[in-house]
Amino acid sequence: MKITATFLLLLLTSVSLSAQESHLQNIRQLTFGGDNAEAYFSFDNSKLTLQITNPKQGIPCDQIYMIDLMNQDKIVPQRISTGKGRTTCSYFMPGDKTILYASTHAAADSCPPPPAPRKDGKYLWPLYASFDIYVADLTGKIVKQLTDAPGYDAEATVSPDGKKIVFTSDRSGDLELYIMDIDGKNLKQLTSGLGYDGGAFFSPDSKKLVYRASRPTLPEEVASYKQLLSEGLVAPTNMEIYTCNIDGTEQKQLTHLGKANWAPFFHPSGKKIIFSSNHASTKGYDFNLFMVNLDGSGLEQITNISNFNAFPMFSPDGKKLVFSSNRDNGGTRDTNVFIADWKD
Repeated sequence: MKITATFLLLLLTSVSLSAQESHLQNIRQLTFGGDNAEAYFSFDNSKLTLQITNPKQGIPCDQIYMIDLMNQDKIVPQRISTGKGRTTCSYFMPGDKTILYASTHAAADSCPPPPAPRKDGKYLWPLYASFDIYVADLTGKIVKQLTDAPGYDAEATVSPDGKKIVFTSDRSGDLELYIMDIDGKNLKQLTSGLGYDGGAFFSPDSKKLVYRASRPTLPEEVASYKQLLSEGLVAPTNMEIYTCNIDGTEQKQLTHLGKANWAPFFHPSGKKIIFSSNHASTKGYDFNLFMVNLDGSGLEQITNISNFNAFPMFSPDGKKLVFSSNRDNGGTRDTNVFIADWKD
């Protein structure tokens, strides 16, 4: 084969970019085609839950699937949601025999409609009022409903000690964080500042939370946020990373980067946060993973391949990182799930 200057440059660039992702070793692609996101580990590190949209495979909107990582020869996602409505934000419950996730299936069998295109071109997330949080076994059978208040209840995750669940709800009239016992009892509101508080995860010792939040302050920002909220919508384009204790005290803004900083997760040490951000991009959709210390110092870029990398989660044993990316998608719009060995 003739080695041209252009080919050599591309090869060296590829090697250089891969070398810069030095924390990620032995990267392996787990899904192939469609929109695959929010993959989270079981307590025993052996499985993942994730949500998949893939019209070509008869999945018109997000449904929850499970991947058995112990089957190294053939990764085949197994559906564990009802197949009705739309689902989001699945997470294993203690014991790894059940999962919780939010679903609209009680309102309708069909997928709820996406937000209508807007003249202003804003990218918006829908807040379906029919989302409630359920617990299901690994065959897809619903065994318990954890929320039934009017409005949006979703984005639930479980503490590593298996005692608490945190989730986002608009039951107060704003998007706030709530915490409850693993059985749904002893509900408590944690945040109250105007703006979207969501996507919360627990620290490894189960004593702290990290989450994304918007804090509109200018009159036009406040008016826009409230108007969108009244329409069941939120604009996720201006968010920063926050932390707090699980009782809601010591709420602290960790990043001051601008643009969209989201999908945070604690490093296994409990002393750093990994998250997705487009703050360094000239294009709004160019997201990479970054890591920062709990005091906001030491910002480090973790990924630099493709224009979307998000939803990072460390395995409970701290050895693996799973994330979603549109790398290696052959120029399509597909987003797939990848797993890598983590190297500090």
